[in-house]
Amino acid sequence: MQDNNYESLSFAIEDLKAKGYTSDFNQKENALECKENQKNYRPEDFTITHAYRFEGMSNPDDNSVLYGIETADGTKGLLVDAYGVYADSLSEDMIKKFRVEYEDPDEV
Repeated sequence: MQDNNYESLSFAIEDLKAKGYTSDFNQKENALECKENQKNYRPEDFTITHAYRFEGMSNPDDNSVLYGIETADGTKGLLVDAYGVYADSLSEDMIKKFRVEYEDPDEV
């Protein structure tokens, strides 16, 4: 996980969208779904370039993770995971994909 210098999830989303991460991704068991281009991306088809964790102010268990994702075909977008990537029933390949070392967000 990268150092999080953002005040809130909404500020992080706004900043990453300004950097070109404009698509929205949804988790599926074996892939990420992008409804804008109606494509699914398997773990080998995308890279996680940013990851930031946000904890709820009133309840530390109320957390979310924001992922900046770039696909092999150049699609850049965001995945907001409100419960942690391991909470849903994901395939082993998808879980491994989310255990990567992330690039420095200032260099992307």
